[in-house]
Amino acid sequence: MENPFYVPESAMAIVAHPDDIEFSCSGTLARWAKEGTRTYYVLCTSGDVGIAQAGMTKARATEIREAEQRKAAEIAGASEVVFLREPDGMLQPTLELRKKLVREIRRLRPEVVITGDPTVVLASSDYINHPDHRAAGIAALDAVFPAAGQPNLFQDLESEGIKAHKVRKVYVTSWEKGDLFVNISDTIDIKIEALRAHNSQMNGWDPEDMVRQWARDYAKGKEMAYAEAFRVIQLVSDEDWEKTKGTVLA
Repeated sequence: MENPFYVPESAMAIVAHPDDIEFSCSGTLARWAKEGTRTYYVLCTSGDVGIAQAGMTKARATEIREAEQRKAAEIAGASEVVFLREPDGMLQPTLELRKKLVREIRRLRPEVVITGDPTVVLASSDYINHPDHRAAGIAALDAVFPAAGQPNLFQDLESEGIKAHKVRKVYVTSWEKGDLFVNISDTIDIKIEALRAHNSQMNGWDPEDMVRQWARDYAKGKEMAYAEAFRVIQLVSDEDWEKTKGTVLA
């Protein structure tokens, strides 16, 4: 249960595609943003193979889906959106991708990182978790720990004026094993509006009923109407965080 409600100074979501944040954790990010948290979206791909229309090119799909993601982020109050433009549908948790993510973590210095659970394959009886989702999750976790906080790893990034940073907490979006349930009753409408911004993915379908049902299911038995679920890993103790705010003294 969430009591009291934890509000980080900054938070970064790392996902594979445009709309992944909106489906999974935008209610929490929007609630944090309303409380003054700086929220950052990092998209490993631009979803450039995600529009199955005759004559659609990857270049045009990139333009459409990045524009939709920026609109969705604006609706939810995000501070910045970063596109790494890795190949959609072929994402791999390579060292190159890890370094790109480490660069963004060190540059933006989030207190919290949110990402997907890379261990989920058979998500339900009618859905196999996308391999890009799994790749993004493992790349994000590997970038957060230990890479981003090790000064002598990817040391050349210091030439860009960015130094090692330790993330305080990781929120892993949960399918069934959540240990923290964030009340998004006040931001469920924002979550739905942000998801609707991904018009190319809706094909005339309105996601509201499904999103509300998912959020009600997570909230069931708790003192809230709608929730998002996470597994939380605390990497830096509260005492150490207050001393350093993630700064690595090298």
